[in-house]
Amino acid sequence: MADPRDGELDVVGVGNALVDVLTHESDAFLVRHGLVKGTMHLVDEARAKRLYEAMGPGVEVSGGSAANTMVGVASFGGRAHYVGKVSDDQLGDVFRHDLRSTGVGYDTPPAAGGPPTGRCLILVTSDAQRTMNTFLGASVELGPDDVDPALIARGRIVYLEGYLFDPANAQEAFRHAARLAHTAGRKVALTLSDPFCVDRHRDAFVDLVERHVDVLVANEAEICSLYRAPDFDTALQEVRRHCEVAALTRGARGSVIVGGDEVHVIDAHPVDELVDTTGAGDLYAAGFLFGLSRGLDLAAAGRLGSLAAAEVISHIGARPLTPLHRLAEAISK
Repeated sequence: MADPRDGELDVVGVGNALVDVLTHESDAFLVRHGLVKGTMHLVDEARAKRLYEAMGPGVEVSGGSAANTMVGVASFGGRAHYVGKVSDDQLGDVFRHDLRSTGVGYDTPPAAGGPPTGRCLILVTSDAQRTMNTFLGASVELGPDDVDPALIARGRIVYLEGYLFDPANAQEAFRHAARLAHTAGRKVALTLSDPFCVDRHRDAFVDLVERHVDVLVANEAEICSLYRAPDFDTALQEVRRHCEVAALTRGARGSVIVGGDEVHVIDAHPVDELVDTTGAGDLYAAGFLFGLSRGLDLAAAGRLGSLAAAEVISHIGARPLTPLHRLAEAISK
């Protein structure tokens, strides 16, 4: 695999900078608080406070979908950098220190004043499903001025997180980053993030995919929502007409990757025990994008995605506990 040249990065991620709080809860807890299992709910500061007080003991780490993906890229031995907004507060300091400790570059200036650092309350039920309640906080303050043209030009792939699409200013930051990347001859990748997110911004997402995105990462529910497709196969044929490469995950059924005339069905990597699906899509994206950035073919990149997803669902949390480069070396022998 081709290493980046001096100063070059494998992937630059742009997304919602959040602190993740993970805890185990029952289905009854979800019902009691009016939550739909397996989805992401946007909540205001007051609602986030009430849920936090009702939750049991949790684990707190820097998070956000694209940030988790960048940690995965770094775990493969890649060079990753992250762009996302936190506040100049205690949680912002935690986010900054924690993310940098994983080897991911991060230097977005904090927001002065305004809302506090965002957080995502992740409720994991006994079936390993995760239900997320996100207070976006300072992450909504990210705008085009936070996107450094020199940084974007250094990334082989610029990765945009669909969750960031809720604030209008962030949508413009997306388009700005995409234009900068293409001007520099780089690839633009997008994750759709969540079917509810797609429902809220379908037309804008379709426009982004058709005009600005080279590589699309989505799960089955998200891609069907994007094209209002009755089934996966219909959505698959639709996305092939609009995107250079699409990596579509299907849970235990693995993933399907399409690009030009190529179609690859990638089996899910075996896992001894399914513990927590938090971060499965984020880490699949990490492996896939790392593989693409290093010049692997689509199938090989998909296998790295499957490997990374299997590692992260075998334990609590959205970050790999075993260095992914070590696992990749083991399966390549």
